[in-house]
Amino acid sequence: MTIRKKTADEIRDTVRESYGKIAVGEEIMPRSKSAGGCCGPNSGSCTPSTNPAEFAQSIGYSAEEVALLPEGTNMGLSCGNPAVIASLKPGEVVLDLGAGGGMDAFLAGPKVGASGRVIGVDMTAEMVAKARKNNASYEKRSGLSNIEFRLGEIEHLPVADASVDVVISNCVLNLSPDKPQVWREIARVLKPGGRVAVSDLALLKTLPGNVLESIEALVGCVAGAVLVSDTEQMMRAAGLIDVQLREKPEYVRSVMSFEDPLYQRIVKNLPAGKTPADYITSLDIQGRKGLAATKQPSRCC
Repeated sequence: MTIRKKTADEIRDTVRESYGKIAVGEEIMPRSKSAGGCCGPNSGSCTPSTNPAEFAQSIGYSAEEVALLPEGTNMGLSCGNPAVIASLKPGEVVLDLGAGGGMDAFLAGPKVGASGRVIGVDMTAEMVAKARKNNASYEKRSGLSNIEFRLGEIEHLPVADASVDVVISNCVLNLSPDKPQVWREIARVLKPGGRVAVSDLALLKTLPGNVLESIEALVGCVAGAVLVSDTEQMMRAAGLIDVQLREKPEYVRSVMSFEDPLYQRIVKNLPAGKTPADYITSLDIQGRKGLAATKQPSRCC
């Protein structure tokens, strides 16, 4: 039987609905005792619901960072620590794509300080509401008022041209049905010389069709992932330079060690003798907008 390929709008609707449920604490798959969810509890990869703090540390967050987060911010939606690879500096303007409940935004805020600014964008109204609620706790703890959250799609960012020093994102770009457009938007909003630092999932080789057609895999940041080489091509086509891609196979090993339910399902659908680590990797992605890039008129915000 041939399964109809979903349209871009259908993919966005699926992701938006699933993340809306995640934001308000609803399950989108039957719970197992160690359910996880990069891109959502019980839906995908990343974090066992029994110990999200432990998992966050296993993928690059320090215990000190995790302890400083507002309660409920760490929802297990990560596959790396983009703020670390971004090497943020005081005074910088940071844009977080698919900010969710604000985890990486809240870690970036103190790094850029009172003279800097962090903008989180998410297409799910429930996530934006959650992040704004968490922001009150962040401001009280840090004494800073340098973070805001906006509702919008990462393919059409509600951010002015050439207004951002650093773009970060964590396990989100793979969910977009139009990744070349996302990279063009990243290049548009970056100032000349600005940089991008993204943690995302990527494919070492194409997944079997039965995995790619799984809604669980889509919401779990797997079915939407593209080949590492495709990521580089899209970045360069958008005009970004100094592209660096670092594979992190330890991520999938960590997910498997937590017996994540999505990855257990993937194992059952793979050819004999193959594991998810043969196909999937976490990827640290870095690049820069050239200094000679032409500044376009600001269109919004």
